[in-house]
Amino acid sequence: MEEQREFKHIVRIANTDLDGKKHIVKALCKIKGVGHQFANTVCYLSKIKKTKRTGHLTDEEIKKLDDIVRNPSEFGCPSWLFNRRRSYDDGKDKHLILADLTFTKDNDIKRLKKIKSYRGVRHMLGLPVRGQRTKSNFRKAKGKVMGVKKKKGKSGRV
Repeated sequence: MEEQREFKHIVRIANTDLDGKKHIVKALCKIKGVGHQFANTVCYLSKIKKTKRTGHLTDEEIKKLDDIVRNPSEFGCPSWLFNRRRSYDDGKDKHLILADLTFTKDNDIKRLKKIKSYRGVRHMLGLPVRGQRTKSNFRKAKGKVMGVKKKKGKSGRV
């Protein structure tokens, strides 16, 4: 077969090195900002079998996958699948990957801290933001806990 001859051990999609031995769906999940469901949709839109090994992809298929991952809205990907819907800056639906995702997330947290919203204050204090209970978990934020100390008796022993 011609595919076995052109096996690539490392495939580069969206500035990320992907393992050539893995199925394309699993390999796409290694890109920051791409989850399993989004990777599934990318394979569907590009008409590439999900079970195909990443190393057997042709250069055209790699380019098509790269384009879809970078601009999914141009290829008909539903907006409910994006990781940034109704963006604070411009109100548009976007799907961010790699450094853009990290940069935007950090800016969102800085904005919440600046306006001193509830979530921003929780971020400042290093406490859980999404309503979790803190009695038994998240102990690192409270400092070292001593526990129960025994009283010293008359003899001075513990």
